[in-house]
Amino acid sequence: MTVTIYDVAREAGVSMATVSRVVNNNPNVKPQTRKKVFEAIERLGYRPNAVARGLASKKTTTVGVVIPDISNAIFAEVARGIEDIANMYHYNIILCNADKKKDKEIRVINTLLEKQVDGLLFMGGAVTDEHLQAFKTSNVPVVLCATTDENDSIPSVDIDHEAAAFDAVQTLINQGHKRIAMISGTLQDPSNGYARFQGYKRALETAGIDYDENLVRTGNYRYESGVEAMKYFLELPELPTAVFSATDEMAIGAIHCIQDSGRKVPDDLSVISVDNSRMASMVRPQLTAVAQPMYDIGAVSMRLLTKLMKKETVEQARVVLPHEVIKRQSVGNPK
Repeated sequence: MTVTIYDVAREAGVSMATVSRVVNNNPNVKPQTRKKVFEAIERLGYRPNAVARGLASKKTTTVGVVIPDISNAIFAEVARGIEDIANMYHYNIILCNADKKKDKEIRVINTLLEKQVDGLLFMGGAVTDEHLQAFKTSNVPVVLCATTDENDSIPSVDIDHEAAAFDAVQTLINQGHKRIAMISGTLQDPSNGYARFQGYKRALETAGIDYDENLVRTGNYRYESGVEAMKYFLELPELPTAVFSATDEMAIGAIHCIQDSGRKVPDDLSVISVDNSRMASMVRPQLTAVAQPMYDIGAVSMRLLTKLMKKETVEQARVVLPHEVIKRQSVGNPK
């Protein structure tokens, strides 16, 4: 049978109120009495009922986290940052995978809110009207993590994706490249897709290089789509001298496709990406990439959420973290 607070009180010879004060770390308990209660808890194997405590306090000390792809190392790093800060402030997290599907994202958001979470962190693609409606009907704070909404109506933590893409392409241009292809994410994705595509175009325009739609292919962020996009580029009458990929995984697919064709990176084609996941340093040649501070994005998002949950003053509801170009061996001068 389940051990209750009544059983602990009877075993320790104290009131249920005293057991409650001990469990909730109330300082107004004598050390000897506290020791007696803890010994009773250990003997009986008592576990406080988190649901009951939540109903009483109207707080569950639980945060819901919606993650778009749990198998992606990038989002795993964000989740690590979230959890470390959550532990620091004594919150538990419920992590839900949404498979980058809007219907599932909405369903997961509503499920987490039904579980009475104290706050919600959303990592995903486009923040649609349906997402905003779900957020607005909740009575708990919401923070967007590694994404933003168009009107900045929801607090968020992210990098400037357009600027990150611009810096990546500018790195290629500075090496002398002019015919630069791009493997883009879906343009319906405001950050990894559309914003990075806009950064690519702006870098070309700034350098006086004409935009060529034949040098852009859309991928799904996965390795295989990087391979397929690179196959297309290698069949063009005039090959690009460099490729900018919206993600590391697609960039690695492009590198392997280049190598499988008998060509070398960066001798024949240079490759650069945005993300700088662990995979960037595992591939050979090592991948030059614009680094997103993924752990920091998760950590800062969780800290912002704790402030909102505790109703503390928040000076900046939209946080933009810095990025940097990590130069490795995949970029060289064009032939």
